[in-house]
Amino acid sequence: MTTQPFTSLPLAPRFLANLASLGYHGMTPIQAACLPPVLEGRDLIAQAKTGSGKTAAFGIGLLHKLNPAWFAIQGLVLCPTRELADQVANELRRLARGVGNIKILTLTGGVAMRPQIASLEHGAHIVVGTPGRLRDHLGRHTLDLSHVQTLVLDEADRMTDMGFYDEIAGIVSACPERRQTLLFSATYPDDIRYATAKFLRDPLEVAAESQHSAGQIEQRFYEVGFDGRDDAVARLLKHFQPVSALAFCNTKVHCRELAETLRAAGVSALALYGELEQQERDEILVLFANRSCSVLVATDVAARGLDIANLDVVINADISKDPEVHVHRIGRTGRAGETGLALSLCAPNEKKWVRLVEEYQKISVEWHRLDALGEQLEPAAPAPMVTLCISGGKKAKLRPGDILGALTGDAGLSKEQVGKINVTEFSSYVALERHAAHAAVAKLNDRSAPGPEFGVIKGRYFKMRFLEV
Repeated sequence: MTTQPFTSLPLAPRFLANLASLGYHGMTPIQAACLPPVLEGRDLIAQAKTGSGKTAAFGIGLLHKLNPAWFAIQGLVLCPTRELADQVANELRRLARGVGNIKILTLTGGVAMRPQIASLEHGAHIVVGTPGRLRDHLGRHTLDLSHVQTLVLDEADRMTDMGFYDEIAGIVSACPERRQTLLFSATYPDDIRYATAKFLRDPLEVAAESQHSAGQIEQRFYEVGFDGRDDAVARLLKHFQPVSALAFCNTKVHCRELAETLRAAGVSALALYGELEQQERDEILVLFANRSCSVLVATDVAARGLDIANLDVVINADISKDPEVHVHRIGRTGRAGETGLALSLCAPNEKKWVRLVEEYQKISVEWHRLDALGEQLEPAAPAPMVTLCISGGKKAKLRPGDILGALTGDAGLSKEQVGKINVTEFSSYVALERHAAHAAVAKLNDRSAPGPEFGVIKGRYFKMRFLEV
């Protein structure tokens, strides 16, 4: 299949050069469908599966019309979760290198208001945020949206599912009437269509292919009684031995129960669902992204917006009653040209939901027997990495290079033994090869340290602890 090059778009040479340096050469289907009308200034409703390249589809258009010399909020992106907002903001910063000195602010809950207010006082070109926190700022009169030229509603279906419609309507009313509005949604049912109609002016509707090719994602279905499904998940994990797996449950109660069953079976698993404290949620996501936890058990809403690279397996511990949700679940594996595996468990009385999947995907699913896996299953392999939490971040002037330098210098690790390094405002997280981690970190402590839990980075002591699964 041939792809349309970005050079066919009316973009500045510097912008195109930056896209090329980032590896953007041929447009994905959603980018090819969206970018020409977006660059013309049209309002847009776009349907696209997770991982289709939609951030660049709206980000390039947003940045193209932005005036770097005008320090006002010209672009606003609404996202359902803090994690998605962070991902979108980071991608926009990469794309903005071809425009100039563009300031992009992230405004989400779970963090203090005061630093956000201070950042807004210094001005910004683009704000990426969650509805609740944006409404808080509007209520405090610390956010001025009167100059917004481009408004993006990312994953609009999930924002309304999560009960954010009133907040979204309030935010939209604070933006100018004459603006460009881009709505991106995995699904676009009639209730969302009706609710968002007043936000858009004569929108063009585009949709990218939402199905996955059989050669890209192998789907296997297993019939199992309701009471036996948690043990069945453990059995599948021990058979296929994925380094990284995402298991979906329909309720938060089942999330907790499944994670407990898996841990009892020797599988490193954590549960992600609503009502978790923000710090706990952040640490769970860091552990999973760092490969310090092999299995993340999540509800659909909790997992929304997670962009997890190299996900080996998706497991549907509960079958979704919505075939579109099923397709978006399994679309988290088999990305970027890789192959993936999707395993679905189904009780006898749930086969009607599987038939909906067959109709939607225009395929006949393949049924497999659990007993065909055999009885001699290998013990679950431990996650390959562990995560070190350092009680210092951007506010303490810590940078990833400082942490890497200490670990590969005084601690004696090789660069290959150090994985992802995440530096937040007040903490830093680093993935370390499991078998070498504890001995290496012990080397960062010296006799003059305040205690055994402290380590030296850049000549300063920082408290350190390993996050346990």
